[in-house]
Amino acid sequence: MGFTLDNLRRDALSQFDTVIDVRSPVEFAEDHVPGALNLPVMSNEERAEIGTIYVQDSPFRARKLGAAIVARNAAAHIENELTEKDGGWQPLVYCWRGGQRSVSFASILSQIGWRTELLAGGYRSYRTQVVKALYEDPLPHRFVLLDGNTGSGKTAILHELHAQGAQMLDLEGLANHRGSLLGAMRGAQPSQKMFETRLALALSNLDASRPVVAEAESSKIGERLIPASVWKSMRAAPRIDIAASLPARAKFLTRDYADVLENPAHMAERLDKLRALCSNARVDQWLAFLKDGQLEDLAAELMQRHYDQGYDRSRAARETAVLATLQTDGLEANDIARLAAQVSELLDQF
Repeated sequence: MGFTLDNLRRDALSQFDTVIDVRSPVEFAEDHVPGALNLPVMSNEERAEIGTIYVQDSPFRARKLGAAIVARNAAAHIENELTEKDGGWQPLVYCWRGGQRSVSFASILSQIGWRTELLAGGYRSYRTQVVKALYEDPLPHRFVLLDGNTGSGKTAILHELHAQGAQMLDLEGLANHRGSLLGAMRGAQPSQKMFETRLALALSNLDASRPVVAEAESSKIGERLIPASVWKSMRAAPRIDIAASLPARAKFLTRDYADVLENPAHMAERLDKLRALCSNARVDQWLAFLKDGQLEDLAAELMQRHYDQGYDRSRAARETAVLATLQTDGLEANDIARLAAQVSELLDQF
């Protein structure tokens, strides 16, 4: 019997003990149902081999060899990852579109006695829900954007807002990127599909009757594009500007980019890429600051001579209302908490 998924909320699959994705590791890595466990019934290589046999040789032979591979891999999963599951365990199984891979694995689990169900339509049914939420349906959420130059502590304020009970959307966290040339975080960015899955899930769990605070972003975060419905809503959203002093921002940025600055050679490579946008003399000065460990000087120079100019150009093109400008000469923990409280007060009026 197939289970039909009709929404993206975190509790949509809560009746199941485990959601199992039996697709190959490369398919799983590109995107998957959040929280799913990957128990592939075919490896990347096995899937490619069977596909080739199906097209170039014989569909019957491909199905026969594929069944043998699925059976072997299923046995290995039962003996290893599933060996401790008791008789009451209830899994939901899916593959690409609810075809032979998931049907075969689910059948074996059911024969053991586990209460196994199939996700109707497989991963594609989940992807359909994501596309519908982000590209087809009108977005019901009302955004308020936190604006401010680089180093203004906007992400920290977002998370403090969440701690204080406000609704926020951390797009940079979802995309695993700070949104600038030097803003790569540890680990790779998710695929575009995975970014959209994370975003759709986050939005589905927000109350559309309350405002949602997000950072003022460009339409692209690293290599990931903000879907059209979200970007349209953000473009029309009012803003709250964080106006932090340059020394406060330099100090904050040095802490916030610690993961980047801990690798001077990698940082130097990133700075070198700015020669197309800035003078060689300026980049050479930045590299000298980096070499000498003058990190706050480097941060201040980067912001004043590069980032701030880009923000000013972007800000001049916006036509949305500014609800307030919050001034600060510090971005320590107590300052972040105070700024978040001020933002919360403004949200109560929105």
